[in-house]
Amino acid sequence: MRLVAVLLIALLLWSCKRDSRRAVGVVPKGANHIFWQTVHAGAIKAAQEFGFEIEWNAPTLEIDSSRQIGIVESMVNRRLAGIVLAPVDRKALVAVVERAATAGIPVCIFDSGIDTRQRISYVATNNEEGGRMAARRLGEILGGKGKVAVIGFMPGSASTMEREHGFQDEARSKFPGINIVGLQFGMADRAKAMAVTENVLTAHPDLAGLFADNESSSAGAVQALKSRHASSVRMVAFDASDQLIADMRGGWIDSIVVQNPFRMGYESTKAIGLYLEGQKPPEHVDSGVALIKPEDLEKPDVKELLFPDIRKYLSAQ
Repeated sequence: MRLVAVLLIALLLWSCKRDSRRAVGVVPKGANHIFWQTVHAGAIKAAQEFGFEIEWNAPTLEIDSSRQIGIVESMVNRRLAGIVLAPVDRKALVAVVERAATAGIPVCIFDSGIDTRQRISYVATNNEEGGRMAARRLGEILGGKGKVAVIGFMPGSASTMEREHGFQDEARSKFPGINIVGLQFGMADRAKAMAVTENVLTAHPDLAGLFADNESSSAGAVQALKSRHASSVRMVAFDASDQLIADMRGGWIDSIVVQNPFRMGYESTKAIGLYLEGQKPPEHVDSGVALIKPEDLEKPDVKELLFPDIRKYLSAQ
C-alpha cells in the first residue's frame, strides 16, 4: 500500500508539473492541408527548445474569420503565455489582437499581414515577390504575349492580395504583350476554384496562361484544365502538395512557387520564446520563397523543402 501511495503522489506531482508548463497558442488559417501541418511541426520544434507547450487550434474553413476570432478570444481569456496567429482577414482580426496586447499577451503574426502594429514580430513569405516570380515565369514561357487569368484565394487575405498585386504589376511592367483578363476567387474551395476557372476558359477560349495563387485555387484550376483537355494553357501554381507535384510531373503545371512553412512555424513560435525570456525578437523575418520547375525536383535542397520530416515533431505533440 505504501508503494502504491508513493507512486500516486509521484504521478500527481508529475501531472501538476506538466500542467503548469506555459502554453502558447498557435492559430493558423486552417489545419488540414500539409502546409499547415508543416507549420505545426516547425512550431513544435521551437516550443521544445524553449520549454513550453503548443495549443494548436484552427478554423475548419480557411475563410472563417469569425471562428478564428473566437479561438483567439478564448486564448486571451485563459491568459495563454503567447499567441502565434496567421490572420484569415487583415482587418477582421485587428480588435482581438489588440485586446491580447492590452492584456499583456505577446502576439506574433505569421503568413499573412494584419492592420495593426500590436505584434512583437511578423514572419512571412515575401508574397509580392512570389507573385512577381510567377509573372516572370509565365511571361517567359508565353514569349511575352497572350491572355492570362489569375485564380485567387479570397478578398481581404493580405498574403494572397500581395501575390496578386505582385503578379499583376510585374506582368504589366515587364510584359506589355500580356493581357490579364480577370481575377477570380476560389474562396478556399477547390470545387469553386474549378468552376471559376472553367468559366474563364469558356469566356476566353484563346487563354494562354493561368496563375493560381494558393493551394486550393491551384488544385481547382488544374482540375479545370484537365476536364477541358486544355493542355495548351500554361499554368504556374502557388504552394505545393503531392497532387500538384504529380500534376507538374505530368505536364499540366509548368512550375510551382513554394514557401517554407516549417521555417514559418519555427520562427514565429521562436519569437514568442525569445520574448518570454526577455529578449527582443526580430521585427520581421522573411521565411523564403522559391520557384520550382520539374527539373528541380531531384535536387536535395528542393526535396528537403518540399518533403520535410514532420512526423517526428507531430508524433511528439
